[in-house]
Amino acid sequence: MTPPSSSVLQVEGLGHRYGTSTVLRDVSFAVAPGEVVAVVGPSGAGKTTLFRCITRLIEADQGSVRVGGRDLAALRGRELRLARRDVGLIFQQYNLVRRRSALGNVLMGRLAHLPAWRALLQRPGPDESALARSCLEQVGLGQYAGARADRLSGGQQQRVAIARALAQRSRLVLADEPVASLDPASAAGVLEALGTVARDHGIAVVCSLHQVELIAGFADRVIGLRAGEVVWDGPASTFGAVDRAAVYGPTPGTSRTPA
Repeated sequence: MTPPSSSVLQVEGLGHRYGTSTVLRDVSFAVAPGEVVAVVGPSGAGKTTLFRCITRLIEADQGSVRVGGRDLAALRGRELRLARRDVGLIFQQYNLVRRRSALGNVLMGRLAHLPAWRALLQRPGPDESALARSCLEQVGLGQYAGARADRLSGGQQQRVAIARALAQRSRLVLADEPVASLDPASAAGVLEALGTVARDHGIAVVCSLHQVELIAGFADRVIGLRAGEVVWDGPASTFGAVDRAAVYGPTPGTSRTPA
C-alpha cells in the first residue's frame, strides 16, 4: 500500500449505508502521484458508491477522504470548490457537451481556473486555448480539435474527457467504468492514453473496471471490492486467477452449489 505521507488520495475507514444495507465497510487505501489503480469487483460491490463518497456527491457515514492532505468533509464553500478542482472525473457516458467541439469541451476543464466573469461568459484566453490544444495532442486528438463531440467515435470522446481532466490540472482522476461501452480495441486505446497521461504528469488515477483482462499493461495496482469490503490490494502483476476468485467469488455468508 502507498504510504499516506506520499499520497494524493487517502481513504481511511470509509463506510456508507443505504437504509439498512451496508454498501461500504471500513474501506482504506492511499494512492501516490502517477500511480494507476484499478478498482474491480462484481456488480453491487460498492465501486460507484466509493467514487461518489470520494467526491462528496454523497456523504460517507464514517471515515475520511483526503485529497492533497485536505479532509474534504471539513471543507465548505470556496475551499471545497478549490479542492474539487484537483479531482478530474471521467464517466462511462463521456459527459461531453455534444454540440461543442473537442477543443471547446477540453476548455471546460479550465473554467474553474478563470476569473468569475470569464468563467460565466465561457471566454477563455489564448493561453487556455493553447493549453487545451496541447492536451488534445497528448491524447492523440490534435487533428480533431474543431470536430463536434457528437461526430467523434466513443473512444475518441473518452480521450477528449481525458484531455479535459488534464487541462483541469487535476492531481487525481476518478474514472468510473470509462470503457464499459467501448469495443475491446477502443477500450485498450483509451486506457493506454489514460495511463500515459497519469505517469507523464504525476496524476493519481483510480479507475473502476469490469473487464479484468484490461488490467495488464494499464494498472500498477489492483483493489478488489467484494460486498463493500476491500478483499484484495496489491500489484497488478500478481493479480492472478486465485485472487480473481477471491474478489468475484460468492458473497460472504453464501455458499456455492456444486455443479
